[in-house]
Amino acid sequence: MSARSVLGLALFVTALSVAQQPPAAQPAPAANPLDAVPDKMPFDIPYGAPIALERAEAAIAAAAAEAKKHDWKVDIAVVDSGGNLVAFQRMDGAQLASIQISEHKARAAVTFRRETKVWENAIQTDKRPYVMTLDGVIGSRGGIPLVQGGKLIGGIGCSGGTGSQDEVACKVGAATVK
Repeated sequence: MSARSVLGLALFVTALSVAQQPPAAQPAPAANPLDAVPDKMPFDIPYGAPIALERAEAAIAAAAAEAKKHDWKVDIAVVDSGGNLVAFQRMDGAQLASIQISEHKARAAVTFRRETKVWENAIQTDKRPYVMTLDGVIGSRGGIPLVQGGKLIGGIGCSGGTGSQDEVACKVGAATVK
């Protein structure tokens, strides 16, 4: 038998033995965290009476003071528990695009009864970009619900700085409502 025939026969036998081995076991797919059913409703803050203008202005003043302390130029909006604009302030030098973004953040915080940072995390960390298909979502931090006595009375939104700057300013504003 020639060397070529021996090589061909060896390749054939090797291929045949590999083909007869059972396939390697595939690991079970990871459980989908979205299939988990919580015992209680998350973000279940009941809506309350709308925030009054005076309280909205106080929240804006606190957020603006925090932003000014750091030389951040932001736009700040407060909406009521129905998502309607109650008060707004544009700091000197704040970018124009942030006017609508700040209101959008405030409205999203009320509509979904949670901080807008939740959506940012869902998109960037949890790799769930489909949340952007939900009407009214904004995937950027800086929208904070305003809760008084366990009731959602409005939302505050800041825009113009980085997401982290917007969030810090808005949390200071939200802290005036208790």
